[in-house]
Amino acid sequence: MPNLAILLAPSEGKQPGGNPFAPDMFDYRTSGTFNYFEDLNPDRRELIDTLQNILEESDEEDLAAMFGLEGPELDEALRVNAEIYDAPLMSALDRYSPGVMYAAMDFANLPTGAQRRLLENGIIFSGLFGLLRPDDLIPNYRLAMDAELPEVGKAVDYWRPRISPVLTDALEGRFVWDLLPDLHHTAWDDEKTYEARVEVEFIDASGEHPGAEDLEVLRGQLVNFIVRETAEEVDELLEWEHPDGYEYDESASSYDEDTKTWSVVMEQQ
Repeated sequence: MPNLAILLAPSEGKQPGGNPFAPDMFDYRTSGTFNYFEDLNPDRRELIDTLQNILEESDEEDLAAMFGLEGPELDEALRVNAEIYDAPLMSALDRYSPGVMYAAMDFANLPTGAQRRLLENGIIFSGLFGLLRPDDLIPNYRLAMDAELPEVGKAVDYWRPRISPVLTDALEGRFVWDLLPDLHHTAWDDEKTYEARVEVEFIDASGEHPGAEDLEVLRGQLVNFIVRETAEEVDELLEWEHPDGYEYDESASSYDEDTKTWSVVMEQQ
């Protein structure tokens, strides 16, 4: 079994719909077949209940500020959050499929073994659910990690003490590809129980960092490579033939023994 883990952010855009006959992710499967972080279910319920109470008690102006949305987008966010417990479910991977990073993973065209490695070794940070595996079944929802809820505070602060011990155990002794944005890093008190952790910086041909959307594409392509090759060493990046000419720059990359962290630079040639 691979000894790697891939830390991922969710997608803001989500696929609607789902299977109305899928099992209830909150009450079902003591085996954890679809819900691998089921110990977080009480915390998920608490946050969902709080969120739904806020929807009932707050005016539109306050809700617009909380979600950072207005007009039809705000209306849709309020609707899906109000329906969470009764909504149809689909896998997190499918739910987040409209996102640029998830599209770039090209899951459908991965070999079966690589698909399994992504499903079994991906860990997604979620503002509403804390931690998810890609095949966990979830409803449509809208809550960012930096959303601030009355009397709760920011979602990221709510989750930090709850997911940190869970993630610490899950990553023990593993080779971790950390593709999280800065915000999601702050949801985790890192105890450094892993074998090593890798952060990847991309630099384009002009010497600049790619824009946000381009960076998401690059991260998705990197996930595709990692699960295809079962990459558990940084040097395996030397074998990556990136379609846009990004190459592993060994001289610009470094390893910090104290933090067990690789800082890897991928530079466009």
